[in-house]
Amino acid sequence: MGFPGKNRKSYDTPKHPWQAARMAGELELVKKYGLRNKKELWKAHSILKRYRYDARRLLAESAEAELTGHNKTEVDQILARLIRYSILGSDSDVDDILGLQTDAILERRLQTQVHRLGLARTPKQARQFITHGHIAIAGKKATVPGMLISKNEEMLIDYYGQSPLTGDSHPERPAQVAAAVVEE
Repeated sequence: MGFPGKNRKSYDTPKHPWQAARMAGELELVKKYGLRNKKELWKAHSILKRYRYDARRLLAESAEAELTGHNKTEVDQILARLIRYSILGSDSDVDDILGLQTDAILERRLQTQVHRLGLARTPKQARQFITHGHIAIAGKKATVPGMLISKNEEMLIDYYGQSPLTGDSHPERPAQVAAAVVEE
C-alpha cells in the first residue's frame, strides 16, 4: 500500500493509443466542451465506466434472484446519485445506466453549466472565469472547472461577489447577462 495522502491516477487511458475513429470522436468532445486536454475526457469516461460496471454486476445478481438487502440499497444509492446530478431521469432504473454516454457526465461539469447559463461566451472563457475565481456557487467561490454540479446547485451559479465581472460595464461580460441585470 502506498502513502495515503498521495494522489493517484483517477482515470483509465484507452487500451489502444492510435485509433483514428476514437481519436476523432475525442477531439470533437474536447472542442465542444472546451476541455483542457484529453485527460479530462478520460476522467469522465472512467466515472461512467465505474457506474456501468456496478450496474452490470447488480443486474447479474438480480438475474439469479430478486434484489434484497445490501444489493437493493446499493442500486438505490447509485440511482439517487445519478438522478440528483440529473444524469438520469427520475423514472430511471438500473438498465438505463448502461445506455449512458460520456456526454451525460460532461454536461454536468461546472464549466459546461457556466457556459450554458450564459455567464460566459464560450466554454474556454467559462473555464477561464472559473479558474480565475469569478464564478461562485451559492456565494462560495468555485475554482474547479471539472466539478460535477447537481440540479439544485445549478440554480445557484452566479458571478462571485468580489469579482469585477459583477459590474455591468465589464467588457468581457456577455451582453445578454448585462442586459438582464439592467432590466431588473
